[in-house]
Amino acid sequence: MPKNDCVILVVDDEKDHADVLVEALDGQCGLALCAYSAKQAQDIINENDIDLLITDLNLGSQINGIDLLKHAKQKNRQTSVILITAYATIDTCKEAIKLGASDYFVKPIDIDQLRTTVSNLLPKKYPVGTDDFVFEGMPSRSRTMQNAFNILKRVAPTNISVLIEGASGTGKELTARAIHNNSKRKDKAFRPINCAGFSETLLESELFGHVKGAFTGADADRKGLFQVADKGTLFLDEIGDMPQKMQAKLLRVLEDGVIIPVGSTKPIVVDVRIISATNHNLTKLVDEQKFRQDLYFRIKGVSITLPPLKQRAEDIPELFGYFLKEACGEVGRNITRITDSALAILVGYDWPGNIRQLKNAVKTMVVMCDRDTLDVRDIPPEIHLVKRLSGHVESSPAVSDFTGRSLNDVERQHIIDTLALTDGNRSEAAKILGIGERTLYRKIKEYDL
Repeated sequence: MPKNDCVILVVDDEKDHADVLVEALDGQCGLALCAYSAKQAQDIINENDIDLLITDLNLGSQINGIDLLKHAKQKNRQTSVILITAYATIDTCKEAIKLGASDYFVKPIDIDQLRTTVSNLLPKKYPVGTDDFVFEGMPSRSRTMQNAFNILKRVAPTNISVLIEGASGTGKELTARAIHNNSKRKDKAFRPINCAGFSETLLESELFGHVKGAFTGADADRKGLFQVADKGTLFLDEIGDMPQKMQAKLLRVLEDGVIIPVGSTKPIVVDVRIISATNHNLTKLVDEQKFRQDLYFRIKGVSITLPPLKQRAEDIPELFGYFLKEACGEVGRNITRITDSALAILVGYDWPGNIRQLKNAVKTMVVMCDRDTLDVRDIPPEIHLVKRLSGHVESSPAVSDFTGRSLNDVERQHIIDTLALTDGNRSEAAKILGIGERTLYRKIKEYDL
């Protein structure tokens, strides 16, 4: 794991042991601090923003590791805590976990195991390429993404339009938010809109607003997103699906910096930065006269292409760690580990739904797991079964659940699990399953789902 700007505090009254741990963990954070007494540790906690506290339970004073845990959590609830003890008692460990400890280790400590746990617990404050550009939610070591980050760093402070291209689920909105958050407009509004989700009339109203009585149901004046995002950033997702008449109206606004709400004749001046995204080949749509060439050149000030997750498999372990911590926080679980065999399956999977699918899969695994370590059995069947059928994994308990069942039963359960993974989004489910939406609808009806 590359260094990030997280801070670790190691507390142990055995100086040599504390120094060994600090040296072992130094490469995993921006700053590794050391305290040899409880009082010194309290002072450091008070004066610093600690991301991870690793403390011995017995510190040779009236203040012990449990007390430091409470103190750290009072200062910052997001601080993760690992307790170290020379001997483990069930009651002590239960109390520590109840009070918010993430894990505990019994001396002598397995350093490799500690490093793995620390890697999963640390918040991912990735500087991705340079120290002054933070890309939350998408850690990456791949060369392609690092090149993209370097471009984003140069583009973010400007007002130039940006076009983000890439398959569904590759992180286009995260990229747009990163540009906004690292721009001079970061203190103003960031407003996303999916252009494929509205009819022409509704999209015009959403973007430009309307006045009372402009159409049936317009009971009051309403500001559009251009006004709401004034001095900020407007993210036009799936712009390739925008109706052609709206393309002409959008082009006029981008050229003039003026909008006219539906039903009004009063022009309103706006200052909005435009970031667009698409999973279509816009050049091809231009050739087919389905997308205006002049609008294409207007939104494509700088273009970024995000690669599918299968082309950056080296990022999966760190992405997994990021989503694991996020999922545990959402559902109130304390899972910090995954077995090597399970991680190997995740790394070897093609991820047709890309980062979005991985994030949903991790959350599903966390919800379904009743232990503190994720294993092969916790991997969603649509992922595990695909790897099994392609011959990349050995037989396992999760796969053997299908033994003795008919192909129809397996297919029915596979569709159920995939729909659950996509929160009922049939379009996304069809992409993951590798079938057309019509075929999926027919299967849903056939299996009475």
